[in-house]
Amino acid sequence: MMLLDTIDNMPSTMPQPFGGKKISSIELKNFIYAANSDKKCVIVFFGANWCPDAQCLEAVMQLPTVKTFCDHHFSVIHIDVGDYDTNMHLMPEVGLPTQEGIPRLVIIDLFGKPVNLASNDKWRSARNNSSQDIFDYLQAYAIGDTDS
Repeated sequence: MMLLDTIDNMPSTMPQPFGGKKISSIELKNFIYAANSDKKCVIVFFGANWCPDAQCLEAVMQLPTVKTFCDHHFSVIHIDVGDYDTNMHLMPEVGLPTQEGIPRLVIIDLFGKPVNLASNDKWRSARNNSSQDIFDYLQAYAIGDTDS
C-alpha cells in the first residue's frame, strides 16, 4: 500500500463536487463502458454538497497522492442525489437498494460489476476515518500496479 505524503493536507475549504446534474441510466452505462474500455475501474460517487462526509471523501480524493493514484486506476463519476430527490433511480443500477444514506462509493470492475457493495456504506461516516484509511480502501480495489 502507498502512504500519503507530507503534501497531502486536507484543504481549509471543503470541495463541493456535486452540481445538481440529472444523469440518465444510459449516461451512467456509457460512462462505465468508456472507463472499462480504457482499462479503468469506475467509482460511482453518490453524494450531495450539503453532506460533510461526501465533502470529506472528495477532499481526500483530491489530495495530490490520492488524485494521481485515482486518475491512473479509476474513472470517477459524481452523482448528486440532492435532497434524496435526484438521481436516486441510479442506485439500483449499480447494486444498491434505493435508500437514504450518503455518501456511497460503488466501485465497478472491468466487467461492469460492483465489487464493494458489502462495505460501501462505511463512508456514510467518512469524517470518522483518516485520509490514509480512505486511501487504503481505494487502493484495495484498484487493479494493476499499485506503485504507480
